[in-house]
Amino acid sequence: MIEIIAQNLAPIMFVSVMAMLLLGYPVAFTLAGGGLLYFIIGVELSAFDPQDIRLFWPLLGANVNRTFDVLRNDTLLAIPFFTFMGIILERSRMAEDLLDTIGQLFGPIRGGIAYAVIVVGALLGATTGVVAASVIAMGLISLPIMLRYNYNRTVATGTIAASGTLAQIVPPSLVLIVMSDQLGRSVGDMYVGALYPAGIIVAAYCAYIFLLTIVRPKWVPALPKETRTLGGGILSLLVLVVLSVSLHFLLYHVAFAAMRYEPRFVLSATLATAFALSVSLANRRFKLGVLSRLAEQVVIVLIPPLALIFLVLGTIFLGIATPTEGGAMGAAGALVLSVIKRRIGFKMLKEALDATTVLTAFVMFILIGARVFGLTFYGINGNVWIEHLLLSLPGGEYGFLVVVTVIVFILGCFLDFFEIAFIVVPLLVGPAEKLGIDLIWLGVLLGINLQTSFLTPPFGFALFYLRSIAPKSDWKDKITGRNVAGVRTTEIYAGVLPYILIQILVMGVIIAFPWLVLHYRDDIPKFNVNDVKIELPSSGSGGLQLPGGLGGSGPSFGLPPLGGGGTPGGLQLPPMPNLGTPPAGGAKPGTDLSQPPKFN
Repeated sequence: MIEIIAQNLAPIMFVSVMAMLLLGYPVAFTLAGGGLLYFIIGVELSAFDPQDIRLFWPLLGANVNRTFDVLRNDTLLAIPFFTFMGIILERSRMAEDLLDTIGQLFGPIRGGIAYAVIVVGALLGATTGVVAASVIAMGLISLPIMLRYNYNRTVATGTIAASGTLAQIVPPSLVLIVMSDQLGRSVGDMYVGALYPAGIIVAAYCAYIFLLTIVRPKWVPALPKETRTLGGGILSLLVLVVLSVSLHFLLYHVAFAAMRYEPRFVLSATLATAFALSVSLANRRFKLGVLSRLAEQVVIVLIPPLALIFLVLGTIFLGIATPTEGGAMGAAGALVLSVIKRRIGFKMLKEALDATTVLTAFVMFILIGARVFGLTFYGINGNVWIEHLLLSLPGGEYGFLVVVTVIVFILGCFLDFFEIAFIVVPLLVGPAEKLGIDLIWLGVLLGINLQTSFLTPPFGFALFYLRSIAPKSDWKDKITGRNVAGVRTTEIYAGVLPYILIQILVMGVIIAFPWLVLHYRDDIPKFNVNDVKIELPSSGSGGLQLPGGLGGSGPSFGLPPLGGGGTPGGLQLPPMPNLGTPPAGGAKPGTDLSQPPKFN
């Protein structure tokens, strides 16, 4: 019986620790405690299965260095920066300004508020990166408006919850930072690989709303004309956009043509954006009447967060800054925006720092617990057990991706994404590399999967966030003066189901078309041995020629002809000294070999 337990200690450890997590025990302490407990058990059982259990008491001291490795990880330093940036922007009511302005922009069309929620969700995801902040901000602002103007309740709640989770996959995302760290890949590559999938998800959300405007137009009405306080004036906005884009191309291809690509793009884009913002501010300050109120407001409200996105992502993609440096600049930029809008004080700053510290400590403790768990699990060959289990799946790499997607999807119904990333993801690296799966591809796919886990009932965190701020009982609308029924939990659950289906379809598309992620490798120069050409000084007659088996006639190394001569430019050798010829029959008997030889 003891031998059977020793031989199956890895699956016993994995199942028991996961069961403790599913029962709700604290994650960091469960991982660390489980790792230490099974370390003791493993040492005692090592005599019964020495080939699989490689644990001994001195190995326990390795946990000290493994803990300090967590604290020395530069990649994870980006987490507090992006968290602080998101909290500052959320407390400065940037979401409120964006929703109001974009809602006015899309208001005249059916489903306009829903489109605005999706677009703002993507913008908040690219600036805050925090799901809780996005869902709560949009729920507080948009849900009363959508209920006031008779939006279908399931559509309203589902759209807000799903759009809030875009912070999980739209760069810069905490999920992608953690995923890149656990997979051992560049954060910048992970961000670039996630761009197309994130854009596809946003487009799919908008396509769903568009479909509803055709099939169920009463579910997604347009804003009444009397509520469009900014009026019309789309034409002036389009003209300003065209002028700004034209200025960008003119500066890029003419004024800064002599510069390298990165600074040329940054300068031209910055000046074009500054032009649009200056025109809008001058129009407001001096009442020029060049732009409509709508165009003026859209530019003034949209450009600061877009500039912040470029400050963070643009500098990372262009190679100007590392993700950690980009996060630091984003945090500084969020503070500057808050100061400009006069929406920051010492109290808010202290609250933001406290919340950032709590989340960062939470992540660090989970990661430390995962390191203790990993030392024991790898010491009992748990990684080998997982590897054999996954490599034996039918279907090769696609079978592996489908099964892993299903497992992570199920775990996401019960566990937080940090827990899944720190426990499950490291175990997938070995099998994925043996199957030839690109780890950036795997990371983006898991990121979308973890985004879906925020929506899956009954434990989807986005559902909890929306439930916490949605009215549970009937309430009287101050603007219309009528009573509005409260939002039921079942309506929230029903509303997210179409978006969960969209997420699943997108994951299928990413698996079927991996180039949507692998485009990040297109700029890597391809090495072709046929293009290699070795050139030395001009060859003389009799130069050494390589055969052309590598795609050409082969390079000539141009050795000079024998006798010391050579063509001009060839390799000239000095005349060799006459060393004489050795005596016939070898060395004479009795030769003193301790003395240096003498030459004639």
